[in-house]
Amino acid sequence: MEQGSRLKYDIIDHTADFGIRVFAESEMQLFRDAALAMFELLVAVDHPGKGLEAVVSAEGNDRQELMVNWLRELLYLWNGKEKIVQSVRVKALSARTIDARVTLEPYDADRHRVLGEIKAVTYHGIDVSPAHGLWEARIIFDI
Repeated sequence: MEQGSRLKYDIIDHTADFGIRVFAESEMQLFRDAALAMFELLVAVDHPGKGLEAVVSAEGNDRQELMVNWLRELLYLWNGKEKIVQSVRVKALSARTIDARVTLEPYDADRHRVLGEIKAVTYHGIDVSPAHGLWEARIIFDI
């Protein structure tokens, strides 16, 4: 996870779930920042360790489905493999695909604090679009 976060996102109040609105100057940055924002809500990294790089790809029929599938791939790394996403470099992005290199760190209870739980990324109210000279995403999580 990057130190000194400067991500632009808000938490959305939602009954039984919660969500975020992420803002970025470019679409590539939006997908990167959505991933990092999700991990900021999941776990605090007090003392970052050496990370391992991995390639993560996702597909969707449109930008909304792509965002959901992208975040689901990353959430699986946490829920299924206990890996924390430290950084994201989007290498290629289209309206239907994303390819990125991520730096992952294994979860260690001595160095990390779990802040919350996200069970799933939902399609409920998903939006990914340009707005007011920025890109914006609205994402709801099942907790």
